[in-house]
Amino acid sequence: MWNRRDWDDFFGIVMKRSRMQRPPRPLDRSHRNRLVPAEGYSLAELDDAGLSIEQAEILGLPVDAGRVGSYGPNITNLRDYIRATRTRL
Repeated sequence: MWNRRDWDDFFGIVMKRSRMQRPPRPLDRSHRNRLVPAEGYSLAELDDAGLSIEQAEILGLPVDAGRVGSYGPNITNLRDYIRATRTRL
């Protein structure tokens, strides 16, 4: 039977692992200058971050080929995620 410490250790491991593997969510600006969740990263954002579509699919990143333009914070989030996944592998 597990006690409280065992459960705390278990959830600590699971939450730490899920935080590291979860890809960042893409954002986009709406017409009212608000940030809204996007379906995926645009091709321009992937190109600026140095990723191809195939690499993005391997990493589990959503790609929206119909989206035009790029948003600066998405590019920096992608670059940080790429650095984190390279050091972990």
